[in-house]
Amino acid sequence: MVNDSLSDWLTTLIEDFMADASNNNLQNHTGEKAFEPPLVGFAAGADPLFADYKEHVGPFHWTPLEIFRISFPESRIEAEALTVISWILPQTPQTRADNRKEKQFPAERWARARVFGEKVNERLRDHVVRRLEENGIPAIAPMRSPAWSREISPQYGFASKWSERHAAYAAGLGTFGLCDGLITEKGKAMRTGSVVARCHIEPTPRRYTDHHANCLFYAKGTCGKCIDRCPVGAISENGHDKERCKAYMRGEEVRRHIRDQYGFEGKGCGLCQTKVPCEAVNPVRALREPPNRKSNHE
Repeated sequence: MVNDSLSDWLTTLIEDFMADASNNNLQNHTGEKAFEPPLVGFAAGADPLFADYKEHVGPFHWTPLEIFRISFPESRIEAEALTVISWILPQTPQTRADNRKEKQFPAERWARARVFGEKVNERLRDHVVRRLEENGIPAIAPMRSPAWSREISPQYGFASKWSERHAAYAAGLGTFGLCDGLITEKGKAMRTGSVVARCHIEPTPRRYTDHHANCLFYAKGTCGKCIDRCPVGAISENGHDKERCKAYMRGEEVRRHIRDQYGFEGKGCGLCQTKVPCEAVNPVRALREPPNRKSNHE
């Protein structure tokens, strides 16, 4: 496949997978979908951003070339031969509406999207890798690699060897907010995934130069609504306390609530991703556009 047809083929592949209710569902009694139609973007394997991540996050953070060579040790290719395929899975209006009402614990749909929705994301990663390899293109989903692990960044605390949000940023799909969530054109109530493949696809243009460009707090000096949404005070004007956030959303109080109230094992929170201006849109772009005008992204 040539560059243009490969990007179109991959985008359609991801869209079709998510359009199939047997793939994309919350595992509840109605079998409703877990996510809205995806956004898809591409980043060059040799993009300098990946080296920047390694420098700022920590030496453990993989570049696309490093995870590819770990997965295919016989390979002698260079980073220029690789592309990172990234996607955004927006939460549904029903899931967002439910979580918007909550003040302490995640709503059932949100908890399901965190647990069963991430299983959808895992199957999508595997599906993309499998279909690429069927077409003679070696590929790896970094988060599915046995070599992936969580790490501690000297500068940022909790981190890992591969960040799906940072891959999405490199692929032109969004920028970071005050709470560290990725604010995409469909908002920050979403999940994200990626695959590294031995192919060349023209990178998606990054329509931003500032990693906080889509956040009203940083771009306009306004908002900060996510501060009040956090039930444990893990967000302030100084940013996101990752340790406090993680301790809460993975802690026994939340797990017990999900187990006792919803009947399954789970974790999560997501309150800062709902009932905020960036829940389902890029709020900075929305300010620039006249009311009722549709953008090319919608």
